Amino acid sequence: MEWIDFSFWFLIALTALCLLRVILGPTVADRVVAIDIMGIIVVGICVVLAIRTGRSFLIDIGIAWIILSFIGTLTMAKYLERRKLNE
Repeated sequence: MEWIDFSFWFLIALTALCLLRVILGPTVADRVVAIDIMGIIVVGICVVLAIRTGRSFLIDIGIAWIILSFIGTLTMAKYLERRKLNE
């Protein structure tokens, strides 16, 4: 199970790097992409924890998280284009 522990800490480090991009990102688009990538990494963390602990509800949390992240990214892209959401 050493690879699972390594994967967990590697994903935590990647999350910290994405958080740094959110804070320092020169444009709003950079920040949105970093937040979207953080959502994907959080799903990876949920999967690693589900494997490690054997609790399958963490997979459900990851699926819900990625759906919300996708909707949020689409909404932010529409906002950045200055268009209405129903177009």
